[in-house]
This record gives sequence, structure tokens and C-alpha cells, in this order.
Amino acid sequence: MDWGFIGSHVMDFVAGAWVTLRFGLYGVGCSLVLGLLCCLARYFRVPVLRSVAHGYIELARNTPLLVQLFFLYAGLPRVGVRLSAEACAVIGLTFLGGAYMSEAFRSGLESVEKSQREAGECLGLTRAQNIRYVLLPQALATAAPALFANVIFLIKETSMFSVLAMMDLMNVADTLRTSGGRTVEVLFMLVVAYLALLLPVSLAATFTERRLRYAGFGNQHSV
Repeated sequence: MDWGFIGSHVMDFVAGAWVTLRFGLYGVGCSLVLGLLCCLARYFRVPVLRSVAHGYIELARNTPLLVQLFFLYAGLPRVGVRLSAEACAVIGLTFLGGAYMSEAFRSGLESVEKSQREAGECLGLTRAQNIRYVLLPQALATAAPALFANVIFLIKETSMFSVLAMMDLMNVADTLRTSGGRTVEVLFMLVVAYLALLLPVSLAATFTERRLRYAGFGNQHSV
């Protein structure tokens, strides 16, 4: 193990990790919004939107992110639509992540007893208020483990960004491996970098789940 080589290229990996984290978080944030909207459209059986959301989820979950990125980056320019590599990365990750987030939200909402929604309606709550104050708090408690698992999954999927010529962790690692010939050292730094990104998310997931159990949100509460 050449520690001198590792020390001289630490900042390259820091820069790559920043690119991975920044655009990964953009994609995760947009995925949560898109997933929630699709989930609500299906849960409340909104005409047309329900079918559109279902079709989108099946398409997104059954096609690889690599194919989606190639379509955005190399396919759309053929019809006159040109997007930057960064935009393709965020859109692609959002497209994939939104489907998985929607399923996580759906499992949470379906775990809430129907009587809870009916009780909110009896109290005169609007649909938006019922969602915000009655359904979502209980649904999020149940869906939290799946949501955190999806966050970790999506951050790992950012390794596909290297095909867009973005200087993310994978691209930095591949560049150093081919130019320096230090495969072991490069792979070691790559593993450490991904651990540094994902371990805090894993710890946050564990902490959040324990807090929710301690607060009793894992059980159904009457309105």
C-alpha cells in the first residue's frame, strides 16, 4: 500500500465526493417530492394521474439508471433537446428514485387504518389537512426504514454519473487508476469515500427509527 500516493490524491477524492454528494442529495430531495405526489395520486385514486403514476413507476423500476442516463444525455439531443451532464444526473436519479420513494410512501399510507382518515373527515378537516396532520405523520413512521434504505440506494447509484463525464467519485477513481496504475490504493480510497458518505445516513436511519419507536409512532393513534 503506497500511503504517499494516497496522501497526494486525497483532495481529488474529496472533490469527487463533493460532486457525488451534492448531486446525489439534489436527486434524493426531488425523488421524495415526486414519490409523495405519485403516491397520493394512487392512494386517493385521482383520475388519469393514478394511471400515469402507475405507468411511470413500472417504467422507472424496470429500467436501469444507466439506460435512463444514456437516454437523457445521448438520446434527447437527437430530437433537439440538450441537457447538461449535471441536469441529466439529477433528472435521471429523480426519475429512478421517485418510483422507489412512491412505493415506500404507499406502504406507509396503507398501514394507516381507514378509520383514521374517516375520523379526520368527521372532524371537518380538508383533504390537505387530513394528509398533513393525520395520515402523513403515521405513514412516515412506518415508511422511515424503507425511505432511508432508498436514500442509501440512490447515493450508491450516483456511481453511474461517471458515464456523463462528471468528476464524481467513480470518475476520479477510474482516472487515477488508469493514469497511475495504483489499483489497490485507488479502490481503498474509493471504499473509504463511500463509507464516509453513507455511514452517516445509516446512523441517522438507526437513530430516527429508535426515536420513532420510543415516541410510540410505530403504533396507530386515534385522531
